[in-house]
Amino acid sequence: MEPGSEGPFKRLAREVAKFGAVGVVGTVVNFAVSNLLWHLTSLQAVRANVIATIVAIACNYVGFRYFTYRDRDKSARTKELSLFLAFSLVGLVIENGILFAAIYGFGWDSSLQRNVFKVLGIGIATLFRFWSYRSWVFKALPAEDEGEAGEPVAKAETPLIEPQREPLPRPKQHVS
Repeated sequence: MEPGSEGPFKRLAREVAKFGAVGVVGTVVNFAVSNLLWHLTSLQAVRANVIATIVAIACNYVGFRYFTYRDRDKSARTKELSLFLAFSLVGLVIENGILFAAIYGFGWDSSLQRNVFKVLGIGIATLFRFWSYRSWVFKALPAEDEGEAGEPVAKAETPLIEPQREPLPRPKQHVS
């Protein structure tokens, strides 16, 4: 089987696995930074967690761009990064909003409770991030067609506007 000839479910499974691998690294970074800040500083829990989430977002961007979505369109990096940061900010609000509600709404502020609600927040935010990153940030390149010789030809190579052709000269008419 040639690369690119796999079914959509296999491609999605591979994408989910790569997304998950990067996510695991980001989660480890997130938990390490937040727990260090919680235990070694006097920062409030949610503020420390926001810092940890920002550090993890930076790690994740590198992983997503150069591992998970390295084959995706790279033509508009500024737009990509802007969208990534915007959707990551929404994920940050989801994750930290759940932690905030647990601590300040219910008084669940032990180290174990913080980590449990951090897991819940990361889980919900991850679902949102996966959908938004694959749909809006790291867009897929156009699918490939097979050319005359059976070799793949990317649709992106097809001009968007047909080149204008000079009209053929009209034959002169003789009037007799």
